[in-house]
Amino acid sequence: MAETTFDRRDITHIVWDWNGTLLDDNHANLAAVNAVCARFGRAPVEMEYWRSVFRRPLIPCYEDLLGRAFEDGEWDEAEELYDRSYLEHLPRCTLADGVPDVLHDWVGGGGTQSLLSMASHEHLVPLIAERGLDAHFTRVDGRRFATVKDSKAEHLVHHLDRQGVDPAKVVLIGDIDDDARAAHEAGANALLVASGLMARERLEATGATVVDSPVAAVAALRGV
Repeated sequence: MAETTFDRRDITHIVWDWNGTLLDDNHANLAAVNAVCARFGRAPVEMEYWRSVFRRPLIPCYEDLLGRAFEDGEWDEAEELYDRSYLEHLPRCTLADGVPDVLHDWVGGGGTQSLLSMASHEHLVPLIAERGLDAHFTRVDGRRFATVKDSKAEHLVHHLDRQGVDPAKVVLIGDIDDDARAAHEAGANALLVASGLMARERLEATGATVVDSPVAAVAALRGV
C-alpha cells in the first residue's frame, strides 16, 4: 500500500497508545501468550513469530495460534489466564525510551495529548496514575465497551468526541495495524512505532508512516 502522508503542521493533538508504545511490555505480553499456549497444549512461541501473526480481532488470532476453535467458555478462560500472567510480569515493565520526556516536549511545544488503550479501563487508569503520567493527558481511556470488530476505531471516535477534538488535527501513535485502521475510520491520522507487538513490514503495509520509537514519532511531527 502506498504511504499516506499528512501535513504535520495541522496536527495539534496526539492520541497515544499504551501497550507497546509508551510502555515497553513486549516480554510481559509474550509470557502471557505462552501461558495460554501451555494451557491449550501448544508449544511456546518466540517474539519474532508472535510479532508476525498477532492481530485483532483477538479470538480468531488465538484460534489460529492454537490450531483449533475455542469451545464454550474457553476464550474466557484464555483471557483470564493471559491477564493473570501479564499482571505477574507487569511490575518489571518499564516506560519506552524517552518517556516521559517526550510527553513534556510535546506539551511544551504547544500541543495537547491524550491516551487511549484497548486494555480495560479499570486496569489502565490506576496504572497510568501509579506511573505518574496522568497529568500529561487531557483524557485517559481504556476499553470501556465491547465492539463487534474488536477494533480501536469506535473507541477512538468516542475518545475524541468526549474531548471535542477535530479528528483532522489528531495523530494516533500506536504499534499495530489496528491503530492505523482506527485512525482512518475516525478521520484522524496515524504514526506507527515499530517497537511493539507487530513487525515493521506489517506496519508499513498499512500505508502509515512507521518510525522506531515515541521520540522519533514526535520528531517526525516536528520535522526534525
